[in-house]
Amino acid sequence: MKILRVLTATALATLVLAGTTACTATVSLQPAELANDPNCAEVSVRLPETIGTAPKRTTDAQATAAYGNPTAVIVRCGLPEVKVSKLRCVSTSDVDWLVDPSDAPRYRFISFGRKPATEVIIDSTKAVGVSTLDALAPAIKSVAADATCSG
Repeated sequence: MKILRVLTATALATLVLAGTTACTATVSLQPAELANDPNCAEVSVRLPETIGTAPKRTTDAQATAAYGNPTAVIVRCGLPEVKVSKLRCVSTSDVDWLVDPSDAPRYRFISFGRKPATEVIIDSTKAVGVSTLDALAPAIKSVAADATCSG
């Protein structure tokens, strides 16, 4: 009888644990045009498990990532390379980024001079832009830059 209670308690604990880890829904995203580029696989395997306190979440599209619940950061690799733009360029952790503020407080950053490009969308009410880009830099740098921009 005691063994049955232990087994029941273990089974209940397992169910509770499974239920709490499955509460975060998959983030539905669209893959970028060049998501199947081998360089996107290099980026994807190097993405951090957390950014700040925001954990990486499951997504349903190739070469994408999402962080936080609710989502604070979205990453999509596979955009066409950008070498010319009228957008402002910033550099952090040896990665050049074009900044698109048109949907502020959600800012869109696009890696500059890397093929393919990676897009990062940051909700600035939930995450800090520079810290986020710094956390992603090792993954983004796995794609060699063949151009730089000046801020």
